[in-house]
Amino acid sequence: MTRREFLDGLRTALGNDLSGPVIQENVDYYNGYISDEVRKGRLEEDVIAELGDPWVIARTIIDSRESQGENQYQESYGYEAGQNVYGSGQEETGRVRVAGRTAWWKRLLVVLAVCGVLMIVMTVIGGIVSLLAPIVIPVIIVMFILRLFNSRRR
Repeated sequence: MTRREFLDGLRTALGNDLSGPVIQENVDYYNGYISDEVRKGRLEEDVIAELGDPWVIARTIIDSRESQGENQYQESYGYEAGQNVYGSGQEETGRVRVAGRTAWWKRLLVVLAVCGVLMIVMTVIGGIVSLLAPIVIPVIIVMFILRLFNSRRR
């Protein structure tokens, strides 16, 4: 994907949800980021590949603005040069940070995944115990009885 394709995709993806100046500021930000990285010696294709899908970036931008209580008609943007996107207060580490907060559904998905893994582990352990119990319990009982008889003989 070329820079132009990436920026056009971002502009299109943001078009239905955000106002014109906000769209332009985001497009300018990513255009500047790509230019800065190319000046540092990186290939434009690598920078764009690192950024990923412009539609995903747009969705993150829109979600971030909604979580901040901003609507599509609000003109104030709060972007300052030198800050990462949306001024989340964290230092920029060379990677583009698109949003400062994790969406609630991502947290829910992680919790559900952890619960699912725990349930699978418990099911496997329970299955192993139920398979071995008919064999192991009688063996333990027989060993206990033999030990009792051996200790009485001495």
